[in-house]
Amino acid sequence: MLTSKKFAIWFVSLAAALTLTACGGNDENAGQEGTSNEESTTNNESSGHSGDHSGMDHSGSGEVPEGIKEAENPKYEVGSKVFITEGHMEGMEGAEATITGAYDTTVYTVSYTPTTGGKKVENHKWVVHEEIAEAGEEPFKEGDEVKINASHMEGMEGAAAVIDSVQKTTVYTVDFTTADGQEVKNHMWVTENELSPSE
Repeated sequence: MLTSKKFAIWFVSLAAALTLTACGGNDENAGQEGTSNEESTTNNESSGHSGDHSGMDHSGSGEVPEGIKEAENPKYEVGSKVFITEGHMEGMEGAEATITGAYDTTVYTVSYTPTTGGKKVENHKWVVHEEIAEAGEEPFKEGDEVKINASHMEGMEGAAAVIDSVQKTTVYTVDFTTADGQEVKNHMWVTENELSPSE
């Protein structure tokens, strides 16, 4: 009888642990489009990421890739206030932001395996054309295999990637404060359709 009780307790504990682990994994993935390590932002380097945006360096130095062109007539001018309508990190969606840069380019979602190992990152938003090695005048196409020259996340720089989607648009760098009070500076990138006017 005692053995049965011990087994039942052990089984319930195991089931609970597995359930929590599974939930934690999902939350991690949801928040990983998500959380950030802003402390290392001055180097414009990122930390820990596998399969989501948790290791994304959401703040940046404001230094943009060579060759990217400033937008001549952006919908949102530098200095204007906007709301972010889609979040790449927890606490980003719905935040009021200030535009710090506007650039006309082709932007991609990409899937890649980090050079540091770990889980494959699917549909990472966003990498601009100028952050891809050997980018010419013509945009890449869906399914193209490329090498990333950006360090938004740990293990991203130099990673082999596949282009998942292609969009020619204006992209922005923005300053904002997350719902939990984290200040994010020069976040790269937010596309025009991820913003709305604040007034």
